[in-house]
Amino acid sequence: MKYDEIMVRYGELSTKGRNKKSFIDRLGSNVRKALHQYDKVKIHPNQDRLHVELNGTDAEPVMKRLKQVFGIQNFSPSLRVEKDFDEVVKAAIAMFKEQVQGPMTFKVETKRADHKFAMGTFEMNKQLGGALLRAFPDDLSVDVHNPDITLRVEIRLNGIYLTSAKILGAGGLPVGTAGKGMMMLSGGIDSPVAAYLALKRGVSLEMVHFYSPPYTSEQALAKAKELTSKLAKYSGSIKFIQVPFTEIQETVKEKVPEGYLMTVQRRLMLRLACALAQKRAGLAVFNGESLGQVASQTMESMLAIEDVTTMPVLRPVLTYDKNEIIKIAEEIDTYDLSILPYEDCCTVFTPPSPKTKPNLKRARSYEARLDVEGLMQRALDGIQIDEIHAGDEFLNQNQDVFAELL
Repeated sequence: MKYDEIMVRYGELSTKGRNKKSFIDRLGSNVRKALHQYDKVKIHPNQDRLHVELNGTDAEPVMKRLKQVFGIQNFSPSLRVEKDFDEVVKAAIAMFKEQVQGPMTFKVETKRADHKFAMGTFEMNKQLGGALLRAFPDDLSVDVHNPDITLRVEIRLNGIYLTSAKILGAGGLPVGTAGKGMMMLSGGIDSPVAAYLALKRGVSLEMVHFYSPPYTSEQALAKAKELTSKLAKYSGSIKFIQVPFTEIQETVKEKVPEGYLMTVQRRLMLRLACALAQKRAGLAVFNGESLGQVASQTMESMLAIEDVTTMPVLRPVLTYDKNEIIKIAEEIDTYDLSILPYEDCCTVFTPPSPKTKPNLKRARSYEARLDVEGLMQRALDGIQIDEIHAGDEFLNQNQDVFAELL
């Protein structure tokens, strides 16, 4: 079926009152960004619906991209015909031939924006419904309350539009409507899932990744970038900030007791993430912590680490168990990447018995042994920022495997 338009329905945007226009404008901008490669496609965000004019473009790849745009509740591909009842019947029968599989129920719903059109909504429902019953006598019956198929007819000034499929969107809020946050992205399973959930709530994210050469490999860095590429399909592109962390980790290991290595190290990570947020207009820091999952994610550890800032530290997967996180990771296609065995700086220098209930006063006193300002400034001076787009590739797994075998 060669469709002419895709009609997009909003989700939570319908509850935004006076702010609704800014949400719709942002969604329109995000849809344009998602569909930028399709030159003929035109986007028209209106108060009640967003219309995607295909102008000859194949609907399938366009709909695939729309499924990944947050803020869309559902959408329907539409067929445009001239304002002639016989043409409407032909188009409706063609659409139903692709959808009717055995006995099914249906109903017709008509909206008429062009009140000069001769046929009213009730008459269109009745006449078109009768034509479909005659075309599919053994397979169709009418059910106006809970039909298997709803044929929607919109009589507009420029033609009549028919749609019968309703495809579920990604839901959530348009990325960018909830402000900017800095995501502390490791190479593990949890932080990409936390990033996905933050994006779904409308947060525009920049990824902050700490790397420690030579203790962490180029493959580990490439893995984090490729995880960002997986997430970029939900927002078009994402800034990736590499923060050099070798000097800090070596200094902490030298001057801090083993049990507090992890606590002090993570205090420095959070300080740096907050400094970047303040510098780059971020409103909060996000991470992938899940309560009680590892030693650094007890409430006592969180208290000792979060002590370094008054900025909000948000944890989208805080109450999720590991199986729930893995399920989402598999759905968003980050799981297989996350389990590749390339260590990030969160796993190097990890003591055998880290404190699960660190004392806040001790954490402060051990950190005071360090030249915190100097260490932070040198790390911030060495950052590298890249813009990563959906589909960018950084990790050639076959080459890595061959290299390890040599």
